[in-house]
Amino acid sequence: MRALSSWLDDAAQAAAGLLHEMEADPAGRFSSSIYETGRLVSLAPSLPGHRERVRFLLDRQRLDGGWGGPGNYALVPTLSATEALLTEGNTAAVRGLGALFRWLNGPEQPTLPDTVAIEIIVPALIADINAHLARRGGHRLLSPESTDTALLGRLREEAANGRPMPPKLLHSLEILGPDARNGFSAVGGHDGVGCSPAATAAWLGDHAIRTGRDPAVRYLNATRALDGGVPVAAPLGLFERSWVLATLAEAGLTTSATPELVHSLRSALSDSGASGGPGLPPDVDDTATVLYALALLGHPQPPDSLRPYHSGTHFSCFPDERTPSCSANAHVLQALGRSGAETATLAYWLCERQNPDGSWSDKWHASPHYATRCCAVALAEHGGAASTKAISLAAHWVLCNQYPDGSWGTQEETAYALRVLLVRDTSPTTAAAITRGVRYLLDSSADKNHPPLWHDKDLYTPTRIVQAEILAALQLSRTDRDVGEPVWSSAS
Repeated sequence: MRALSSWLDDAAQAAAGLLHEMEADPAGRFSSSIYETGRLVSLAPSLPGHRERVRFLLDRQRLDGGWGGPGNYALVPTLSATEALLTEGNTAAVRGLGALFRWLNGPEQPTLPDTVAIEIIVPALIADINAHLARRGGHRLLSPESTDTALLGRLREEAANGRPMPPKLLHSLEILGPDARNGFSAVGGHDGVGCSPAATAAWLGDHAIRTGRDPAVRYLNATRALDGGVPVAAPLGLFERSWVLATLAEAGLTTSATPELVHSLRSALSDSGASGGPGLPPDVDDTATVLYALALLGHPQPPDSLRPYHSGTHFSCFPDERTPSCSANAHVLQALGRSGAETATLAYWLCERQNPDGSWSDKWHASPHYATRCCAVALAEHGGAASTKAISLAAHWVLCNQYPDGSWGTQEETAYALRVLLVRDTSPTTAAAITRGVRYLLDSSADKNHPPLWHDKDLYTPTRIVQAEILAALQLSRTDRDVGEPVWSSAS
C-alpha cells in the first residue's frame, strides 16, 4: 500500500496481487517461531540449516536474557531457546536460565497465557532443562501450578508403552521426547507430522534425518525461512486462504479470485468440516470461515458440517474443548447467517461473553481488538436488534483506547478497531477517530513488520491475513457512505 493518491486507484490491484501471491504459495506465509525453531535446534541438529537456526535464536535474545513476549508470552519461547542452547553448549543459555529462574522460582508464579498445549509444553521443557542442570549439579526450575505435569507423565508413559495417542496431540508431539514415534507409526509424509516442524522432527528422530530418505525430511527442509527460523505450523494454506478471501470479500475486493482458489476452499470441506492444514484435525473456526468465504464469493454451501461442533448454546472448536472461542463462534454466526439458519441463540451467547468494558477476549489472539472486531462485525450483520447495545459498548471501548498517534497499538490492531467503528452510525467523534486511524495506516504503510499476536504454541503473525485486514479496513472506510469522502479528504 502506498500514499493516498495512488492507493485510491490501486486498491483492487493490491488485493489482486495478494490473491495471486497466495495462490502461488499453498503453504501460506507465516512468521518464524522462536519456540519451534528452538525445538529443531535441539531435536534435529543434523538437518541442513542448523547453524542458521542457532543464529536465529542468538539474534533474538532480549537484553534481559529472555526471548519473545510480551509479558508471560515470553515463557514458552524462552524455555525452548534456553534448552536448545544448553544442548548446543552456547553461553547465551546462561542468560536464558537467569531469566527463567527470576520468572519461575521467584515469589510470584507467572500466569500462563492460553496458548496451544501450554499446560504440557511448559513442564516438558522445564523437565528437559532440569535434566541439563542435574548433570551440572545446579538448582532446578519450578513448574507453575497451572501446568499439568501429571498429564504429561501419563502421555509419556503411554507413548513409551506404544499405546495410541489422541490425534489432537500430533501438533505438539515433541513434548513426548524420545518416544514420540511410538504412538504414531504411520503419520509422516510430504506434509510432515501434525502440521508442525517440531512434531515432525520429534517423530523422525535425528538418525532418520541424517539418512534423509523419509519424505518428511524434505518437508522439514521446505519449512526453513530466509531468516533461518521455521514457522510454528506449516503448511496452513486453507487457513490463510479462507481468512484472506473472507476479509477481502467483505470489502468487495475479491473480483480477481480465481476458480482455483474457490475450488481449494470447496474441496477442503468434508462431513466433519475443514482443517487449517494437513495433519491438523478439522475445527469449527476453519469450517465456518470457509463456509462464510464461499457464501460471500457466490458459492454457498450447506452448513451441515458445523453440526458436530454444536454444544447447545454455542459451538466448540474441537471435541473436549477447555475454553470456548468467541471469535470462532462469531465466524459460525456469519456462516449460519449467510445460510439463512437461526442465529438468535448464538448471538445471545456472544453478547453474554462480552467483557464489562465492551471488548471481547479470545484464546486465538493476544489482542482483544481481534475478538472485538470478529464479534462486533458478526453481530452487526446477523445479531438483530438485541445486539445493538453490545455493538455500541464495543465501539465505545474502541474510542476510549485510541492512542494519540491515531493507532490502537499495531497496524493490525488499528485495522480491527476501524472495522468495529464502521459497523455503527457515525457520529462526529467516531468520524474523527476513523480519520486518525486511516491516517496512521497510510503513514505507516511502508512498515511491513507486524508483531506476532496470534496464538499457537508460540505467538505468530499470519502475514497475508494481516495485510488483508489492513487493506479491507482502508477500503471499507473509503467506501462507507457516511464517512468515506470526509474521512479520506481529511486524512490526505
